[in-house]
Amino acid sequence: MPSTERRTPELIHVAAAALIDERGRVLLQRRHTQTHQGGLWEFPGGKLETGESVIDGLARELREELGVHPLEHRPLIRVRHQYSDRGVLLDVHAVTRWQGSPTGREGQPLAWSEPGSLRDYPMPAADQPVVSALQLPSQYLITPPGLEDRSQFMRMLEARLRAGVRLLQLRVFGLSNVELLDLGRAACQLAHAQQARVLFNGSPETAAAMGADGVHLSSRALFEHQTRPVAPELLVAASCLSPADLARAAELGVDFAVLSPVLPTPSHPDAQPLGWSRFAAWVDAAAVPIYALGGMRPGLMDTAWAHGGQGIAGIRGLWGDDQAG
Repeated sequence: MPSTERRTPELIHVAAAALIDERGRVLLQRRHTQTHQGGLWEFPGGKLETGESVIDGLARELREELGVHPLEHRPLIRVRHQYSDRGVLLDVHAVTRWQGSPTGREGQPLAWSEPGSLRDYPMPAADQPVVSALQLPSQYLITPPGLEDRSQFMRMLEARLRAGVRLLQLRVFGLSNVELLDLGRAACQLAHAQQARVLFNGSPETAAAMGADGVHLSSRALFEHQTRPVAPELLVAASCLSPADLARAAELGVDFAVLSPVLPTPSHPDAQPLGWSRFAAWVDAAAVPIYALGGMRPGLMDTAWAHGGQGIAGIRGLWGDDQAG
């Protein structure tokens, strides 16, 4: 009699690399047609051998597939994905310097792509969060909610943009609709001149009216929307405080999330911080790039990366105040 016991799909642990050249382009390779997900494009890498570390497996796969050796790299994102016949765990590293010239040593076609064009290449579903991570910067600036002096606000914003901020959340309270739209349009114009993107913390309709590049949802708004609230070409982000929030964010199809508070922060002095260990555990179970928020400052970037984060988000710590937030 055939067994009715339900078998757990195999989990395959994969080390993969996003090779990024001096022009910012990312290397892709196409899977052979006879393999699982054949014909699709992917990031170089492969299954870890028994007892092999991610770093050792990454070096071995890059040597076997491309003939290169990684010299400088960092964790980019960890992705769990369940296909119908198997599950995969992708440990992806961003490799920015290597020895050798990449060639398809297994006969696979290669292609260099600008980050913004990666979605033009058909890829396995497990690689989609990797694309999102590659299209996002390592810092996410959140503007201070109170606006006492618009001229000073715009000067500070321009200074942060000139310093390299490329993604920001416009979060301003206490303005009339007319004042808010006027400020939003000015902020978007200033940001777009520096090739930066603006997400508005509020309604999708207001975000569209001010010309924002997307919308940032509060943890409450996450559960008020049944579908992704903006067009596919726009960004959606979400504030998350729990694993349930993170799961809902992934279900809604957000491009990234912000998880807080990681460390003690003056803006929420009574909130119990997660700490880096719990942050890492929650990020590991999530399916989207996640920024660490709460007590962040630029000097904590490496720590955020080491714990699985996309990078850091902050108000005071990135806006220019001496206090982290």
